[in-house]
Amino acid sequence: MALEICAKAAVGVPEDLGDCPFTQRVLLTLEEKNVPYKLNLIDVSNKPQWFLEVNPEGKVPCVKFDDKLTPDSDVITQILEEKYPEPSLVTPPEYSSVGSKIFSSFVKFLKSKDASDGSEQALVDELKALDDHLKEHGPYVNGENVSAVDLSLAPKLYHLVVALGHFKEWSIPNNLTHVNSYVELLFARESFLKTKPEKKEYVIAGWEPKVNA
Repeated sequence: MALEICAKAAVGVPEDLGDCPFTQRVLLTLEEKNVPYKLNLIDVSNKPQWFLEVNPEGKVPCVKFDDKLTPDSDVITQILEEKYPEPSLVTPPEYSSVGSKIFSSFVKFLKSKDASDGSEQALVDELKALDDHLKEHGPYVNGENVSAVDLSLAPKLYHLVVALGHFKEWSIPNNLTHVNSYVELLFARESFLKTKPEKKEYVIAGWEPKVNA
């Protein structure tokens, strides 16, 4: 039976899948585990009554397990690993925090109005740390096989590439060859192509209010 998942719809286009990287992480996990699912797109600016009745906080993504909607991508992906252990996507504990500061560093740099505040260098430092790890352990964080940490990083790196390219004309430095190869590898996976926002414009529209705040 297909799992029901509530996901963020695109801003202003409620019939299209939106730009939420945490939703995509859950969808990537479902795709990589070949778990059938049914998508309910939620317009987060106008959440339907039925959704708020079963999920009062109104958070997305959420997945229906045992007739109960469970929010939080960390919790959801953990439950999916327990319920559907094959293929395993477990990342060894020593690698589970690889790249974990990239997203917050990206957001800080994206919102920055001061070129001398160090936010760009802080992001480059985080990407360099990932590059060093991939150089030793790649092509994925845990070697040859994709794992949970990659599926968490992939949507965040997509947002980084699209949003910084659009708002700052910035791209991942060419000398970070392992990160650039990693990004290409992730973005080319069938699971990624099936679950990414339908248009780059949806990612840009999602960040616009935060960048111009």
